[in-house]
Amino acid sequence: MDKDNTVVRYSDKELAKFKKIIEEKISKAQNDLGLIRSAYMNDGDNGTEDTSPTFKAFEEGSQTMSKEANTQLAIRQEKFIRDLKNALIRIENKTYGICRVTGKLITKKRLELVPHATLSIEAKNKMS
Repeated sequence: MDKDNTVVRYSDKELAKFKKIIEEKISKAQNDLGLIRSAYMNDGDNGTEDTSPTFKAFEEGSQTMSKEANTQLAIRQEKFIRDLKNALIRIENKTYGICRVTGKLITKKRLELVPHATLSIEAKNKMS
């Protein structure tokens, strides 16, 4: 709140700009998630059945590691998409860009870089 007790927030025009940024990020993130999932679902048969058994065993170990890494990537990507969708809800509620700790506006520059941020740099630094 500022001096006359009105809540400080971004204007509808500014919120519309952030909404566009977030929707573009969601679209790209969903596309990336699709690629991660298709890599995970692919059994990775690269035609190595006629090569040495040692290489085959090495490749299977690598495949297991790769599937685990892809699973972790997919989980992180799903969380990122969820965080972005939550940011859209905050835009609709007109609470977007307000630090959940200090109640102050998060800088536009920070929101452009991390559009799902809920903490100002000031609050984030205090938590570290």
